[in-house]
Amino acid sequence: MTEMPKDYAAAKMGMWLFLFTEVLLFGGLFLLYAAYRHRYPVDFHNAHLSLDLVLGAANTVVLITSSLTVALAISALQRGRMRHCYLFLGGTVGLALLFLVNKYFEWSAKLHHGIYPGSEHLAHLPKAENLFFGLYFSMTGLHGVHVLVGAVVLSWVMFLIRRGRVTQAEYVTLENAGLYWHLVDLVWIYLFPLFYLIS
Repeated sequence: MTEMPKDYAAAKMGMWLFLFTEVLLFGGLFLLYAAYRHRYPVDFHNAHLSLDLVLGAANTVVLITSSLTVALAISALQRGRMRHCYLFLGGTVGLALLFLVNKYFEWSAKLHHGIYPGSEHLAHLPKAENLFFGLYFSMTGLHGVHVLVGAVVLSWVMFLIRRGRVTQAEYVTLENAGLYWHLVDLVWIYLFPLFYLIS
């Protein structure tokens, strides 16, 4: 059995504490969303009809797949299969970029139709629909920033692996990056039904 590095437990604890703050951030936004949706169920339903369900579902598949590839990358590194680790990490970063490209097209369509915070089009809609789109842009935008950060972090870990600073014996950096990525995926799994599957 491989002996864990001395700072392994501390690194893991630090990462879990950081992830806890992220849960608090998104948890607060989810509570805000729940309160407004409970108060304005009809307006939230009407507003969600303008979202692109196909792109939302496609992005869900993309992120779930990326969770698999990052887990496979960690497993490959722990087994010393560096080539497989690079391939899986590269796939994860590629899927992250695909998610952002899909989100770009989705947001572009909204902007083209005048659906964005402060727009004249939204000014003529009921106040609660304005709230829906405000929450939609802020929550999916914040999540998009997290996806971008995750892609940068995973790319940085690939660089560290190439430099020999993250190895089969010293893999906690990749493991922590993977934990962050799983949180990013988990947040989207909640965002998708909240905004796209309102009944």
